[in-house]
Formats: sequence, C-alpha cells, structure tokens
Amino acid sequence: MNSEQSLSESLEDYLEAIFELQTMNAVARSKDIAAKLNIKCGSVTGTLKKLADRKLINYEPYGYITLTPKGDKIAKEVTTRHNVFKHFLFKHVELDEAIAEQTACRMEHAMNHKTFMKFKAFVTKLDS
Repeated sequence: MNSEQSLSESLEDYLEAIFELQTMNAVARSKDIAAKLNIKCGSVTGTLKKLADRKLINYEPYGYITLTPKGDKIAKEVTTRHNVFKHFLFKHVELDEAIAEQTACRMEHAMNHKTFMKFKAFVTKLDS
C-alpha cells in the first residue's frame, strides 16, 4: 500500500467488510457492516464518514454504502492478502481453519506491498 492509500487496520477492515457485503448484496448497510465486524451500530457511522471523506465509499446517512473505484481497489488488495495468508496458514502450516482465518486477519495489515508480492510468489511455488 502506498502512502497515499495508507490506512489504519480498522479502515482496511471496513473496506474489506463493505467489499464482501457489496459482492453478496450489491450494496452494504451500516447494520450489516456492524454485524460483520462484530461492533455496535453506533460505532460504524464515524468510520463511514472518514471513509467517505477519503473518497473510498459512497455514503449517505441511513442509505446504502458502496465502494468508490479507489475504495474497491484497496478492498480487493486487502482481500487478496487475506486470502493468500489464510490459504498458506491452513494448507501449508496446517493450522485449524478458524485460527488461520484469525491470523490472516492480523497479517493482511502488516506486510508492505513488495514483501507481499514476494510472499505470494513463494506460496504459488509451494502450490505447484
């Protein structure tokens, strides 16, 4: 992730959740985001405003939430990192799937883009 896109772990988690909900339902709602992230509905509004201010989501209070093209790109990158880490931990490290999921959620935020691309290439070689 470059400095223009540098986001906190929490903001990345929101984008990832919105991406998943938007993929399933075409749009996301505040209550669905809260449920997905296991937080209270009242906590969601402030973060959605931050994401809208950064032009990462389209958001109107009490309305539907969708990703902007910029938000979509970041959400897809976070989701890809998550999936690669979860796959590696589950298949190659042989962690329990729930533990692999939790660990991937932490790892997806910690690695810079260049290192991740090398890691992804490594996992691809392991899989072949």
